[in-house]
Amino acid sequence: MTYNRKVNSMKKTTFGVIVGNRGFFPDVLAQQGREYIIDVLQKNNYDWVALEADATKFGAVETLAEAKLCAKLFAHRANDIDGIIVTLPNFGDEKGVMEAIKLSGLKVPVLIQAEPDEPEKMLMGHRRDSFCGKICACNNLMQAGINFSLTDSHTVSVNSEEFLHDLENFAATCRVVNGLKNARFGAIGARPGAFNTVRYSEKLLELSGISVETVDLSEILGQAERFKESEKVIQDKLLEIMEYTDTGAVPKDALMRLAKFGAAVDRWVAEWELDGTAIQCWTSLQENFGICSCAQMSMMGELGKPSACEVDIMGLVGMYILQLAGGSPSALLDWNNNYQDDPDKCVCFHCSNLPRSFFKDMKMDYQEIIAGSVGKENTWGTVVGRIKPSPMTFCRLTTNDASGVIQGYVGQGEFTDDPLDTFGGYGVARIDNLQALLEFVCMNGFEHHVPVNLSEKAEAVADALENYLGWEIYRHI
Repeated sequence: MTYNRKVNSMKKTTFGVIVGNRGFFPDVLAQQGREYIIDVLQKNNYDWVALEADATKFGAVETLAEAKLCAKLFAHRANDIDGIIVTLPNFGDEKGVMEAIKLSGLKVPVLIQAEPDEPEKMLMGHRRDSFCGKICACNNLMQAGINFSLTDSHTVSVNSEEFLHDLENFAATCRVVNGLKNARFGAIGARPGAFNTVRYSEKLLELSGISVETVDLSEILGQAERFKESEKVIQDKLLEIMEYTDTGAVPKDALMRLAKFGAAVDRWVAEWELDGTAIQCWTSLQENFGICSCAQMSMMGELGKPSACEVDIMGLVGMYILQLAGGSPSALLDWNNNYQDDPDKCVCFHCSNLPRSFFKDMKMDYQEIIAGSVGKENTWGTVVGRIKPSPMTFCRLTTNDASGVIQGYVGQGEFTDDPLDTFGGYGVARIDNLQALLEFVCMNGFEHHVPVNLSEKAEAVADALENYLGWEIYRHI
């Protein structure tokens, strides 16, 4: 089994490209605009779909006839196009842009980019007026009910580093929006009785295109019990576990139970074609099968199948969203402790099931918190260590059943190398204005779990969830 931190190795992001044009502005600007945007996309490993240069005047869109040609092309390539980029090398025709998107029938994110003017080129031979044209294009899209994203600056050159940042964020937005379409998650077991915090509404998720399959924990354990130690699937799983992390301290019988449990979970995930799981653990799994599920969850997460504790499906949704945006594994942590007297630092912790790529170093161990009540011999399987210093993005979601909406918060921070000696999977997090964030979490009744990803994608995640999915999102800055 090969574990790779870049879990998001799906097909390259493909953009539909619309080059806006307006007849009384220099046509050469449209010609250059098409060449520039395609060159940037190709150099940065994106695919593109656009009118050929000779299909219209320089492949741009201005008239209704040209908009219909573009729409037909986009509709034909609908299965390939992840998002649409509207580039305005001059003022552009706002109606042409709007008609092309509307008639294509595509329901994907749209980015509006406007090329900046230069003070020394403001006569009609070189004048762009994209600054104004962008406002008009956005107005028309708004009237047509077409959601869109903006570059950080109102005008930005496609050949600038700033636009590459805009492009990376927009690609992440597209991955989130498209990745959540028909997403499938699995709930293994019942929510532990003590964890009212992770209640959620399957119906609200289904309205957003996200399905949840359920299975009783006893069915997974029954399948695990029926496996024979000599079966190839069990021997392969055992080897996979031992190659994944240091298992030197773990008793052989516990490793065998972990292998059987993992094989049963793998089979169910494959059968139902699931994108991730949330698993009942405390304390049924220890009392009825003598393991912790953490190692299996860590391994799945590292392979791009995130897995959340305590049947926290909404935590799982956040993990999956962050994985889509960041292109790397996500973890689920507790907002757990203060750190000294620093108001912008806290300790994030879990038992833990963090993916391998989160750690400075790691090993398999037992669960120290519940070992005293269920017996140490029944708690092997945690994956423990310190989270490496790294930027991070967090995203917590919840279903507000009373209001019938999905709500959440998203922001960025970093894991530091501040000294800390403890157990489990842990790290010191630094987040600007942390006290205000914690006040927001408490006053709005959010869960104690927080999904995190070692990337900086809060802007893209917020754009995807609020702008395109219509969820209520607080962006912590």
